[in-house]
Amino acid sequence: MSAVPADLLVTDRPGVDLEAATTAAAAFLQALGVDTDRPGLDRTPERMARAYAELFDAGPVELTTFPNEEAYDEVVLARGIPFRSVCEHHLLPFVGVAHVGYLPGERIVGLSKLARVVEHLAAGPQVQERLTSQVARLLQDRLRPRGVGVVLDAEHLCMSVRGVRATGARTRTSALLGRMRSDARTRAEFLALTGTGAA
Repeated sequence: MSAVPADLLVTDRPGVDLEAATTAAAAFLQALGVDTDRPGLDRTPERMARAYAELFDAGPVELTTFPNEEAYDEVVLARGIPFRSVCEHHLLPFVGVAHVGYLPGERIVGLSKLARVVEHLAAGPQVQERLTSQVARLLQDRLRPRGVGVVLDAEHLCMSVRGVRATGARTRTSALLGRMRSDARTRAEFLALTGTGAA
């Protein structure tokens, strides 16, 4: 089976009007003095509309869990999950990695679902602080673990390509819940495993 072209993934989504978005993108660019009739730019408004539609597409996520039959009680960590989102203040991307861990209770979660949760919540306009908390709270609410830890490390284009132009500057945020927050040894172990703190 051949792969679906990337530009077809967002065309039939409910609530997305690519024609209106293309018209608005053309008006936006023209208002900034960009000649979209120039060769090479003639399809830019359409590409721009499709790109933002893709960036804002959360897609469904199902948090598949399984009984913790082995009574595993140590940290489970998915480290270095790549993610991208869009800063809600300037609509410029921020990209980075997420480290997501939990202390299992009665259930464990499919490891790929940790990445899916990050991807799902990162879609659309966001701020990194909120995104970090949302990932932690969703896992706490749905999985009921003994603790959750989330660390996001990202570069924000709104800071690196405009304003102060601090290219390469990174922002790190964390959210710790349950024993990841209340137990100093567990917190230190989680941060050491993520490579973001010392044990």
